[in-house]
Amino acid sequence: MTQKDLKYRAEYALFMTLALIARTLPRETALRFGRHLGSLSRLVQKKRVQTASHNMRHAFPEMRQSEIDRNVREVFCHLGVSGIEMLRLDMFKGKEDLERYFTFSGLEHLQQAYAEGQGALLLSGHIGFWEVGTFFLPLLGFPADFVAKRMKNPYVDRYFEKLREAGGGKCLESKKGARRILRSLSKNRGVAVLLDQHISRNEAVRVDFFNRPAYTTPIITQIAMKQGTPIVPVFVYRTKDYRYEVVVEPMIQFENEPGDEAVLSNTAVLNDIIEQAVRKDITQWFWVHRRWR
Repeated sequence: MTQKDLKYRAEYALFMTLALIARTLPRETALRFGRHLGSLSRLVQKKRVQTASHNMRHAFPEMRQSEIDRNVREVFCHLGVSGIEMLRLDMFKGKEDLERYFTFSGLEHLQQAYAEGQGALLLSGHIGFWEVGTFFLPLLGFPADFVAKRMKNPYVDRYFEKLREAGGGKCLESKKGARRILRSLSKNRGVAVLLDQHISRNEAVRVDFFNRPAYTTPIITQIAMKQGTPIVPVFVYRTKDYRYEVVVEPMIQFENEPGDEAVLSNTAVLNDIIEQAVRKDITQWFWVHRRWR
């Protein structure tokens, strides 16, 4: 056994201890516990705090530092809750919990997209409880798979994959994932993609996000243009009482226009949609990520 593997196993043991606590406590107690954990984590993750503050300051130059500090504190609380929610992802009880915890607006846009028979690209970002689509989409009759990055720790990665696939969807590895996406679309399945992550510049186009250039994958735009696949924005916001408001926005279809400029402008459209979704509740976005580099 290598030193790296020993490290991964030790991390996994600590992770599973947290998972056991999160899954044993009553739901609301567990989520409140997550909120406290997130608040405490802010005290030991100084670099993350600096990144979040820096990002928010540049996104909202008119905002006072005291307000930024208050929002960043809330961001860490939100992330703590999100972590516990993720560890309980497979614990929702079918339609009973769907009715208890979720409200939906715009489901007709998903119905319209799936009716075309070409699958659908489900556009989202690290907003609210973004992982929970793995639960409600299949249950509502919208079969879907989910693009995700592999985690460094293979034991934790396998655990999260099991949680994500509990609802019937499949995890699609993001690295060189175009073929996997196309395969799912060919079966008239949705493919959920988080577009608000930095990627290396040799795989990206440079388009604005909160008025600053950000390297963004053009893959989704290119597939939508070439295949005629509809794009449906879907965002999940957490309410103060730990329920969820799912917002489905109107379907987008791009023309198959030639040239890089069309890809650039269409990708900018998608970034703008995510930006507007973030602006609805800025404390529920992943500001600790180095989105702008």
